[in-house]
Amino acid sequence: MWSSSANNTTDFAFCDNELDGFHTGYVAIHGWVALIVCIFGSIANGLNIAVLTRREMTSPTNAILTGLAVADMLVMVEYIPYAFHSYLDKRPRSETFTYSWAVFVLFHSIFAQVFHTISIWLTVMLAIWRYIAVIHAQKSREWCTYKRSIIAIVAAYVICPLICIPIYVTTEVQHRNVTINSSSDNSSSSSSSSSSSVSGGNGSSAGDANTTIYYVQMTESAKHSAAQEVNFWIYSVVIKLIPCVALTILSLPLIRALMEAKKRRKNLTTATMLKMEESINLSEGKKRKRKVSRAMDKERQTDRTTMMLLAVLLLFLSTEFPQGLLGLSSVIFGKVFFNKCYVKLGEAMDILALMNSAINFILYCAMSRQFRTTFHKLFCRWKFLNRWLPVPQQAENNNGHTMNNTVTQVTHV
Repeated sequence: MWSSSANNTTDFAFCDNELDGFHTGYVAIHGWVALIVCIFGSIANGLNIAVLTRREMTSPTNAILTGLAVADMLVMVEYIPYAFHSYLDKRPRSETFTYSWAVFVLFHSIFAQVFHTISIWLTVMLAIWRYIAVIHAQKSREWCTYKRSIIAIVAAYVICPLICIPIYVTTEVQHRNVTINSSSDNSSSSSSSSSSSVSGGNGSSAGDANTTIYYVQMTESAKHSAAQEVNFWIYSVVIKLIPCVALTILSLPLIRALMEAKKRRKNLTTATMLKMEESINLSEGKKRKRKVSRAMDKERQTDRTTMMLLAVLLLFLSTEFPQGLLGLSSVIFGKVFFNKCYVKLGEAMDILALMNSAINFILYCAMSRQFRTTFHKLFCRWKFLNRWLPVPQQAENNNGHTMNNTVTQVTHV
């Protein structure tokens, strides 16, 4: 049931004019793009897990990043057979659209949504942890413990599947008999979204033939109730928009803290230089400079940690917020908007989500010295990678701490 006063007055012709060409062109390459991104992302997240679970990397933040990497990796590993079969398999529809494939599409729509939802809420948890560390630094050790991080991860993996229950009970494999022409059979294209993929065909013929088409669709009872709208409300509001709003609210204080820290360091540097110039005792001036330098290094490290996590959050927002708006528009404007606009952006939304899940490894390598060092110890023996390694520092520059390192101990390359 789609309720909207706009259904009878708006035909969304602009979607036909603007999106048809984009949809047709992108679908032709989506399979290869998705396959490359998923293979890279699966390997990258596997490396993330291997590095983040090392003993020297143990920390509450890294525990959440590990849970995030597991969810992202599962999403991409599962998407590989879907992308290959739906977009790259050139066999006739009658040979590829089988009942077993329709069952896999149903599994795919549920599995991908559940683990992507887990990834979304773990990202929110990561933002909360960082907010506490920056805004309530004195309480962070007490509130953001390793044990509580594990509890939060387990809660995400348990609660998110429950949130997605309406998807399980309102979709099913259905079938209908159709006549397939051999000329169109070989030129068929796949569906535009995993949750509404069409599959079928359990026979082939040289000419026109009747065959059974299997597809994933809303159950008949759901079509005549509010279940379809409930699904879109859950998808657009609970899974997409609420996390995006929460991340925006949490990110603003972090950005403000970065700006204040930059200003504070500038003032501290100026004041230190003036005091050194006024100091008669040279050794006292050097001692003061070392002390201030250590304090500034620690603050820079904290700021770079925040910058890296902000990059993760902003990438997430750029991917998920448009999807939430499109889902909400489908609820407000009804089935016409869904069919003419939303469906044609299905592959584009998929690839954005997949790229967001794959890129964290690059961020960690680019911004975290500890991650690069641990990665090198585990996997790399090539000399050209030595330029990525940090210059050894004295223990005093790290306040004497050598344990409980985190991927978010970042430095400039």
